[in-house]
Amino acid sequence: MRFFKVSLIVCLSLLAYAGFGQITKDNSKWSFEAKKKSGNNYELIVHLQLPKDWHIYSLKPGGDGMEIPPEIVFKGNDKVKLVGPLVEKGKLISETMDGIDGIVNFFKGNVDYVQKATIQSNTVVAGFYNYQICDDHMCLPQTPNKKFAITITDAGGEIAAADTATAAPPADTTAATAGAMAASTPDITKKDSDITVAQEKKEQKAEEQKSLLWLFLAAFIGGLAAVITPCVYSMIPITVSFFTKRSKSRKEGIRNALYYAASIIMIFTVLGVLVSLIFGAGALNSLSTNWIANMFFFVVFVVFGISFLGAFEITLPSSWTNATDSKAGVGSFSGIFFMALTLVIVSFSCTGPIVGPLLVAAGKGGIAGPAVGMFGFSVGLALPFALFAIFPGMLNKIASSGGWLNQVKVVLGFIELMLALKFFSNADLSQGWRLLDREVFVALWIVLAVLIGFYLLGKIKMSHDDKPVENVYGQEFVSIPKLFMAIGAFAFAVYLFPGMWGAPLNGVSAFVPPMGTFDAFGGSSAPAVAHEDNGVRPIKYVSDMKRFEPQVVTTLGLETYFDYDEALAAAKKLKKPIMLDFTGINCVNCRKMESQVWSKPEVAKRLKEDFIVVSLYCDFNKLKLPKDQQYFSKEQNVQIESVGQKNTDLQVVKFGANSQPFYFYVDENGNKLIEGGYSYDPDVDKFVKHLDKVKENYKKSHQ
Repeated sequence: MRFFKVSLIVCLSLLAYAGFGQITKDNSKWSFEAKKKSGNNYELIVHLQLPKDWHIYSLKPGGDGMEIPPEIVFKGNDKVKLVGPLVEKGKLISETMDGIDGIVNFFKGNVDYVQKATIQSNTVVAGFYNYQICDDHMCLPQTPNKKFAITITDAGGEIAAADTATAAPPADTTAATAGAMAASTPDITKKDSDITVAQEKKEQKAEEQKSLLWLFLAAFIGGLAAVITPCVYSMIPITVSFFTKRSKSRKEGIRNALYYAASIIMIFTVLGVLVSLIFGAGALNSLSTNWIANMFFFVVFVVFGISFLGAFEITLPSSWTNATDSKAGVGSFSGIFFMALTLVIVSFSCTGPIVGPLLVAAGKGGIAGPAVGMFGFSVGLALPFALFAIFPGMLNKIASSGGWLNQVKVVLGFIELMLALKFFSNADLSQGWRLLDREVFVALWIVLAVLIGFYLLGKIKMSHDDKPVENVYGQEFVSIPKLFMAIGAFAFAVYLFPGMWGAPLNGVSAFVPPMGTFDAFGGSSAPAVAHEDNGVRPIKYVSDMKRFEPQVVTTLGLETYFDYDEALAAAKKLKKPIMLDFTGINCVNCRKMESQVWSKPEVAKRLKEDFIVVSLYCDFNKLKLPKDQQYFSKEQNVQIESVGQKNTDLQVVKFGANSQPFYFYVDENGNKLIEGGYSYDPDVDKFVKHLDKVKENYKKSHQ
């Protein structure tokens, strides 16, 4: 009996191992509902329940512009009028992801997509949806054009037969009747569901608290930094003088200083909450990924940058300042409040470039985000003023306003221009203009960093700079703080310089464009020598796909194909085995395999000399197949219309897998050279042995 149990365990373990890395089932649950709100007003709701540890990108995914958001489309119906945009409801998570530039927006657990509509009479609301879900290791292929239908039975009238005929979805999709969602609820027990929901809420609360804490700290540091800007710094003596005159005792002085700090904090925090309430947290969040908003911020930062360099001054109407300043002398608390309001208005030209992007970034935290962000900023800004008001003697120990403040302003001007490029880059990536590719962006940052260094050393003069300070011998000199800042600027430029030739620049990867846009000096088109000698070169899809090639391919001069049939033809001429690289544009683990495994000399040599590599992107659905090449896949039960869908179908049908990265090997006739394949496993020695085994099998089959 004991032997039987042991044998059973061994058999089950072998079966589990054999199935590992093959077809990964999509366990997401989609259901559909129509809720009647009042009269003919409805909410068409698409419910999504994600499996544990899987996520779906937001409708505004952020990141580096390569993440695939879901798409839900309601077909035209003369009885249905859609009202407003589709709204997603769930716990939005905004954070960085390994291998993706910028902040990524996604959901875990449950998500609802709500579309408001007015429906005149009973009908069937039909549509289709596309989506892709990912976990920490892989993304499943995008599911294309799955149909759905929602039957409306409580709007009055009869459902036309034509509506039912045209809207009926295939048998494998969900059709939900209004008010009858229980039938489509996932088959899980209430107890398990309660545990899962409670766990998700606990995890989400912890993530939210951590995110808000970091937001507060970053905003607090921004507020402290804003104090040394010229507009704010110049208000310190005025503030201290104001409180010294109206405080009859030390106790009253401390009280007034605390009133003043509280007023500054209240004004900025209320501003953040009002902006969030008026425009909505979702609107603030969408600003960070909207190309028009990014272009607006680009223009704003360029204008502020040029202003800080001394071209002109940006000031609010003097009537605003005069009106608030005139109120500063009234009452006790009211006068202090208007003094704080005067500070906010006067300092706008310096704090505006900090507050604006802060509100956008804080919008990712819902309503609480702007409140916490602006609270942190205002605390950092108000703290020095409160200290100087409580201890006026401290004012004598700080540097007086003068030329150094103008130098701070000029340095900030250069930094503003550097940050402006990031906003332009966001819009450029989103629209595919290719005006600010990686090497162009890095080159501009290098120039600006060098200019900061030369300016701090006094080698560049602005028209409104003061005469440089001279030492006891009558010679101009550089102060120690400016010297160290200049060293930092030059060191940053040197750090950026290898980026002109494709270095990853991990320290600023969240700012510079992704590797896919790198094309300096034609590096991405360096051909492999073996291909040149035989006159065989990839042609199909090269113009569309070349920019997505990873850095290791461009630096190694490894020439990759993007079409399976073209690779087969090349294999016949070059007499080499084919490595099918099933990959994705936004596949994080694909990039890890390429940077950690492909880049190793022993692997790179084999790939370049012994194999034909064909990169088949399974998530590239923007490139449509010609009509005569489109077909219906029985295995996936979908119409294959794009290059990405065709590559996915090839992987599913021929190799029984649907996750990326996955490497399979065939000869020039499409015959498999090794059973199974190689999925994500960054073990270099193991991958080398795997490649050698494929080479050995190829030689045996061609003797």
